[in-house]
Amino acid sequence: MKKIALMAVTALLLGFVPAAFAQNHGEVGVFADYFKLEASDTNNLGLGGRAAFNIHPNVQLEGELAYDFSRGFTTTVTPTSGGTAILRSDVRILHGLFGPKLQTGGQAIRAFVTLKGGFVNFKVSNNAATIGNFTQQLSLSSGTTNGALYPGAGVEFYAGPFGLRFDIGDEIYFNDGAHNNLRISAGPHIRF
Repeated sequence: MKKIALMAVTALLLGFVPAAFAQNHGEVGVFADYFKLEASDTNNLGLGGRAAFNIHPNVQLEGELAYDFSRGFTTTVTPTSGGTAILRSDVRILHGLFGPKLQTGGQAIRAFVTLKGGFVNFKVSNNAATIGNFTQQLSLSSGTTNGALYPGAGVEFYAGPFGLRFDIGDEIYFNDGAHNNLRISAGPHIRF
């Protein structure tokens, strides 16, 4: 009798576990970020995080924050020697975006499009990339903050609650006109 009761409880729990993992109320994740800043023709790399909550099975409201570290770039110096030098740009970029994400209903593979609005903050600093200096970047009172619009698309691959997300888009910021910039991100996500 104990074996039958144990088997019944196990079967009941196994029946509930997939249902618990199949919940799809939202997502959280981290990502690596590539941002091609067209104004200076620099390739910027950074890290970010995002959270999304479903308002419909095919519609999420999503917010994200990303930080791009200062990058080195190569330039040709010709005044006397005509050599090449690698210089640090010392420009750090903070992205904050929020908006709807429309997605297909697939469970394991989902395609999506998004349109987010927010800001891009450019700050020049020669400080090292530490946590203390990162928290200073979060202050939008210094540097140059511009409005931004991000139309993008991508795909998500899920195995249960764990997944990978890839997206690409045009992050447009507005400073004396619109400036188009390629943005690519990829990283792990968790559905809840």
